[in-house]
Amino acid sequence: MQNAALDLSDGRNFAQGFPHEFFTWLRANEPLYWHPPTPVTPDGEGFWVFSRYADVDAVIMDPNAYSSDRGGTRTAGGTTIKDEQSAGRVMNQADGLLHRRLRAIVNEGFTVKAIAGLEDELRTRTRRLLEGLEIGDRLDFAHRVAREIPTQAICIVLGVPETDRLMLVDWIDHGIEAPSEAVIAEEYSRKIRRYAQGLILSKRASPQDDIFSTIVHARFEADGSTLSDHELRSFFGLLFPAGAETTTRSISGGMLALVERPAAWRALRAQPGLLKTAIEEIVRWTTPSCYKRRTATRDLRHADKLIREGDKVTFWEMSANRDERIFEQPFEFQPGRNPNRHLGFGAGVHFCLGSVLARLELRVVFEELLASPLNFALDGVPVWMPNNRLVGLKSLPLRVIA
Repeated sequence: MQNAALDLSDGRNFAQGFPHEFFTWLRANEPLYWHPPTPVTPDGEGFWVFSRYADVDAVIMDPNAYSSDRGGTRTAGGTTIKDEQSAGRVMNQADGLLHRRLRAIVNEGFTVKAIAGLEDELRTRTRRLLEGLEIGDRLDFAHRVAREIPTQAICIVLGVPETDRLMLVDWIDHGIEAPSEAVIAEEYSRKIRRYAQGLILSKRASPQDDIFSTIVHARFEADGSTLSDHELRSFFGLLFPAGAETTTRSISGGMLALVERPAAWRALRAQPGLLKTAIEEIVRWTTPSCYKRRTATRDLRHADKLIREGDKVTFWEMSANRDERIFEQPFEFQPGRNPNRHLGFGAGVHFCLGSVLARLELRVVFEELLASPLNFALDGVPVWMPNNRLVGLKSLPLRVIA
């Protein structure tokens, strides 16, 4: 099979960006592909790969057949290729009643109104970043702008003091870059969990006016329970990297797409109302959380192939978001694309908890960029993170031009 040797479990194969050529071939020729084990494949096991939109959507929408925590007699599962011992205990790796309980408690704080209340501060911070730029300036947009706003937003949500914010995001960046079978290397995950425990104790003793304080004290209506320290640490460990890193990558990737397409930049400036569809196109185009994993709970037949109970099943939203069967000219960045049924935020019961926040951040950043007199050009070669789970730019060198 063409390109069959490409190891999707090896982050180094994503160091030049997502391997679109390989997935285009898969969608056309082997939409359900058995990925054999390789010397670096986690747990020494192979796994199934779904690449077409319809199949990805079907897996997402069927948690009974494709479990987020475990399947059949398997004792561990998770959302990454590697089995995770946290499976069945944390929100994004749970099914059924446990997932409903965790999600319901978290939703007490994650309201649309609470998220909307962040807009003024995020807008002020974005303007402050841009006001310091002049024609001829050179900057790493990924670090100076794209990282700053999502970091501040998620830290405000979690009630993290300003003095600790860059330290936390540095831990995330180093943890993603470090060679590891997990999304974030364990050394840095431990640091984040330890930090979270101290923050939890502080919020319990003295709640502040932040969303995390609300979540720490929220109760599940059905039984009056609150989240345990372990559940809160897990939530913090999930939300901080998910909130900071995915939107950072979408802002960087969206900016790169626009810098490479000056006509699209001009169109958005001339028609500010176009930004709403452009944001959805940026999410489709970048899809930073590019795959998830489930575990088959029983023997399942797909076309002529048998997925056995306990098999690992991966579905690749980035590939689905380039599926020629759903998106007309999927490899063209179209700010006005409508309809745009992308899966950048997932779907079903695990639909992205932070989607409202991510859309707010994207809107604020690009509204302020387009409202400013600044124009930008590439000033070097963009550098990608060598990570197969959170795909995006590590560096985006730009120059401010007239």
